[in-house]
Amino acid sequence: MPNPLKASGRARAAIAAVVALSTSIGGVLYVKTPGGQQIPAAVVLASNTLVKPWEGEALKAYLDRVAKPPIWTICDGDTQNVRPGMVETPAGCNNRLVTRMTQEFYPALQKCVVGFDHKPLSWQAMMLSLSWNIGSWKACHSDAADYGRRNLFMSSCVAATRYNKAGGKVIIGLKKRRENGDAQRIGEAELCVSGLEIKEAK
Repeated sequence: MPNPLKASGRARAAIAAVVALSTSIGGVLYVKTPGGQQIPAAVVLASNTLVKPWEGEALKAYLDRVAKPPIWTICDGDTQNVRPGMVETPAGCNNRLVTRMTQEFYPALQKCVVGFDHKPLSWQAMMLSLSWNIGSWKACHSDAADYGRRNLFMSSCVAATRYNKAGGKVIIGLKKRRENGDAQRIGEAELCVSGLEIKEAK
């Protein structure tokens, strides 16, 4: 399969910025919050560089009609325990995202990909963003996860770009999100390939 993806300076800069804030604990990078909580660096990178820019922050609950079936959504694409009329604050949205990423999506990927938290940081972030968007079960059963288990990270970055449909149709916004992004936003695969330092096994 041809590789349409390109590393970029902006993606490398985003990775470097998170690494600069991180401390290694047991070989895993963590970022300390102002409140003293240690959050995996991959969660910070995925949340700030991929999820927030692409999802957009909606402080009032809305019915996502593209989803099949339609589902009530709030904040940065969060669908958990969302009710009509619900309103959030920016701080509340950030808390929802970081909490679910740290307590739900990150552990799910740790469980389904052995050594997940020791894989390349940019790849972890891509998988977290993909999981947030399509669900951890689908992400764990994807070719992207399978390639990652075998340390074939470039192939994984490419495989994840196939998840560009909603309602059975290719969505241009999802295509850009999965690949090289747009003028303002870094794409998931763009970030993924920009941080790869481990060569694929031949």
